[in-house]
Amino acid sequence: MPRLGTGIGWRPEIADTVEAMPGIDWVEVVAENVCPGHLPESLLRLRERGVTVIPHGVSLGLGGAERPGPGRLTALAERVAALGAPLVTEHIAFVRAGGALTASPHLEAGHLLPVPRTRDALDVLCENVRIAQDALPVPLALENIAALFSWPGEELTEGQFLSELVERTGVRLLVDVANLHTNHVNRGEDPVAALAALPLEAIAYVHVAGGFERDGVWHDSHAHPVPRAVLDILTDLASRVTPPGVLLERDDDFPGPAELRRELDAVRESVAAGAARSTGTGKPGTPEARTAGGGAAVDGSRVGGRGRVGGGGPAVASAATAVDGPTAAVDGTATAVNSPAAAVNGPATAMDSPATAVDGTAAAVNSPATAADDAATATEDTAAATTAGTVPAGDGVRQRLGVAQAAVLSSLVAGTPVPEGFDRARMGVQARALAAKRAGVVAKVAPELPEILGDGYRAAFLAYARSLPMSGGYRRDALDFAGHLLKLGRPDDPGTRRELREWWLHRAGPAPRPRGLAARARVLLRRS
Repeated sequence: MPRLGTGIGWRPEIADTVEAMPGIDWVEVVAENVCPGHLPESLLRLRERGVTVIPHGVSLGLGGAERPGPGRLTALAERVAALGAPLVTEHIAFVRAGGALTASPHLEAGHLLPVPRTRDALDVLCENVRIAQDALPVPLALENIAALFSWPGEELTEGQFLSELVERTGVRLLVDVANLHTNHVNRGEDPVAALAALPLEAIAYVHVAGGFERDGVWHDSHAHPVPRAVLDILTDLASRVTPPGVLLERDDDFPGPAELRRELDAVRESVAAGAARSTGTGKPGTPEARTAGGGAAVDGSRVGGRGRVGGGGPAVASAATAVDGPTAAVDGTATAVNSPAAAVNGPATAMDSPATAVDGTAAAVNSPATAADDAATATEDTAAATTAGTVPAGDGVRQRLGVAQAAVLSSLVAGTPVPEGFDRARMGVQARALAAKRAGVVAKVAPELPEILGDGYRAAFLAYARSLPMSGGYRRDALDFAGHLLKLGRPDDPGTRRELREWWLHRAGPAPRPRGLAARARVLLRRS
């Protein structure tokens, strides 16, 4: 893998700051938020200066029961090519459930949710990763996610789950130390034990981010300073292995340039402290064991050109595959339901939840990959997985996982009962967090709605979100919310309701409606 150095998550709100900041070796961009043919000028200037840009996907849903859709994979590959990226990253998570596999309404989470650490879920994940690796032109790395709740009946620890995933697929790891801290607070998992169990030689790079604690629950907000506990985990990791890159994530409530520089300095100091702490020959932390991603596989020869290694030990691809190929991004729009999703009463499994793209920036990503698209390639994908040496997950395994994930997601976004075995209080926290996130993202993609509705926007949206799940991306959600209010005869004020109706009509059609009487008259004359 390439040596990346110290980086920061590129966001439009801090584009100028990132460009002007010294010591930035690389940046990461949410894949779904860029369009290959219309890259932001700031990213183009960074690339011209030799700054590496890594696309970070949030909507493939590789931990879901369905196989990844070819449309989403193609979109992600296009973004890889446009950015000239040496690798691409995604999450170990599911982001949608239901549909034909479970004969239930299709549901979108709008968020990253944890998969259960079970043998069934691991089999499905491994096959989905193989499908993605075959479709992407550069190595793939997957991120461990933060979770507010645990699945009952889990069979593996996080370290065991990730180690076996790497061994079976050769996929790289994007280790998020902030998510290890989140899972420590929320699920009682020891970050030191997790690091000790990870195949550290498979690390592509590391994420660092801030959050906050409320009522004993840690929220991975990416909108707060990085706490000392997270930096301490980073130091521990750096004492075991030299990470190829470390990146600071910030998604909201952006501080000024001076504060961002201080946070990046703290990240560098924590890595240096870890390197200084390592001692002993041949132990974790020594030169022999400290280099992550720098050589060939621990065991076995490489398969193909996408950073996958066959063999029996923890598989790691060699660093030589920085291919400038097409990337495909995904938007995660769904076919779906405007009515509460049917509760699917089935066994529970696991979920996680981190970042989400503000959809709609890239037009190419906003066309949903349909169930028919996925079904059309299922046979081909199964054959490819068998050839690659991974035993395909049977339809029965996928269906069991799909029923469990649909039941969980339905309880979180459609108000159906919480499945047996889950912590109801934690599921309530997660459901409220998902609704609050929807309200926040919709306010960003459709800022006119909070302006029209004023102080009543948030309460109205949360009431809508309690029983009506997302039927597509966030822009679709904004239209559905406005339409829902209008059907109810709201807002009560006639002038506000008229303004909301005009907004909805202007955006719901195939083309924007002309503004003003003169513009409308011109349209009528052209039609006559």
